[in-house]
Amino acid sequence: MKKDFLSILDITKAELGEILSDAERLKRQKRAGVPHELLRGMSLAMIFEKSSTRTHISFEVGMHELGGHALFLNAKDLQIGRGEEIRDTARVASRYVSAVMIRANRHSTIEELAQHATIPVINGLSDLEHPCQLLADILTIREHFGDVRDLNVAWVGDGNNVCTSLVLSTALTGMSVTVSSPKGYEVDQDIISRARTLGGKVKTASSPAEAVKDAHVIVTDTWISMGDEKEREKRLAAFRGFTVDDKLVRHAAPDARVLHCLPAHRGEEIAGDVLDGPQSLVWDEAENRLHAQKALLVKILKK
Repeated sequence: MKKDFLSILDITKAELGEILSDAERLKRQKRAGVPHELLRGMSLAMIFEKSSTRTHISFEVGMHELGGHALFLNAKDLQIGRGEEIRDTARVASRYVSAVMIRANRHSTIEELAQHATIPVINGLSDLEHPCQLLADILTIREHFGDVRDLNVAWVGDGNNVCTSLVLSTALTGMSVTVSSPKGYEVDQDIISRARTLGGKVKTASSPAEAVKDAHVIVTDTWISMGDEKEREKRLAAFRGFTVDDKLVRHAAPDARVLHCLPAHRGEEIAGDVLDGPQSLVWDEAENRLHAQKALLVKILKK
């Protein structure tokens, strides 16, 4: 049976542990110059409805380093850009490649692709979740703190797709997550309820200072995601006071570290001296997209 990765909850606690351990091993071996042919003869189709830096580079390089091949496919250059139904694209791609990674505008597009594909489908980002980012985030936190269980994590900012995956991930990791967002930009309450039902520890806070109190990790993201550009001024006004700056970080634990999935806008959601400062793990986090996704690819493709 094929293994899709549309949501962070499409893997179990045990599978998450295996992926993280494999990612750490692959990272060590890459730095030691150890070559791999684990996915030799396999191909990954990468469909992009949205622009990308880290997702594009990390998946393409990851397949190359594992001995496989990746194809960059701009949706505008495919027949789906001219109205071909996604189910037909899914059926044809299943005859050509080993798996599909898709970065889509709507989560329903990814679900339909997975429904009709006979090969694994990976969510490279949708309007609902960004599970590959969470693999990298959890790997980064684990590298720095060791055991992630019982760590306090604060999310400050838009209750977006990354926030959704973070909240749901609490059911797998044992981390406690406190979310603080401006009114009207909160994470969906149904997402919080689902995480809690599955054993996740999730709270909300009325202010960023309350959210980061005693936090070991502070996570933020852009206030203006792709597709939100027309709301720029409205969002900048709504998110005033939600900047992760030195003053806010001082409310957290002394050894607190900061994550941001990038791209970052210095002076908006995060201060430049925090992003580039000693408490930032952002660049390790960005690198870990490569290692976590390599482990994910091996997990779902290596028979």
